Amino acid sequence: MHTAALHLAPILAAEKSKVPFYVAGGVLVGWALVVSLGLGLRRVDFPRTPVAERVVMAISAVLVLAAIGTAVSTSGSESKAGAETGTSQKSAASAPTPSPAAPSTSAPTPTTAAPPTTATSAPATAPTTATSAPAPAPTAASSLKLAANPTGLLSYDTKQLSAKAGTVAIAFTNDAPLEHNVTIAKGSTVLGATPTFIRGSKTLSIKLAAGKYTFYCSVPGHRQAGMEGTLTVS
Repeated sequence: MHTAALHLAPILAAEKSKVPFYVAGGVLVGWALVVSLGLGLRRVDFPRTPVAERVVMAISAVLVLAAIGTAVSTSGSESKAGAETGTSQKSAASAPTPSPAAPSTSAPTPTTAAPPTTATSAPATAPTTATSAPAPAPTAASSLKLAANPTGLLSYDTKQLSAKAGTVAIAFTNDAPLEHNVTIAKGSTVLGATPTFIRGSKTLSIKLAAGKYTFYCSVPGHRQAGMEGTLTVS
């Protein structure tokens, strides 16, 4: 009986607290029906005067505010009643019930030791002897000498050079008062050249395969004037 009373008390209190809201809402609805249906439809000139219009607006505003105020107070009383109900239910049904712990029986499990393992070592492999191939003998470089005409003529001191296949070193001397160089080409492909200089010597080292090559001076107009020759590599 006590528990039933605890459950019914907040419900009755909540229903009772809604009465002001119902009254204010009913009055507002009745006033709206009277103004719209009773007066507004029957009388075209309603309200006749500005004073009557203000009175109708004031009454409507008061009824709307009354309905809003009762709605707010009713919702506040309902939340308060719900909170009181929750706290009363928690205090009535919060009794801890101890549960007895059941004893656990565990049987010991026997452990068996693994038999010892014997390690067998693999026989050692016989050492292997590595034989290294003899390194190829280095190819001897061919050293050539070439000089420009010291008097200023556009020519070399020779038009034929010969060398062995491999690295060919050409030592070029220029004692002329003009700039010269030595350029090696096969056909239209330039393979190498010395810098262009005056009075001194420069060496060009280049790897060449067997065949015929052309050496010339690449300064504009010098080759056309006859400053060229043939290099034979065998």
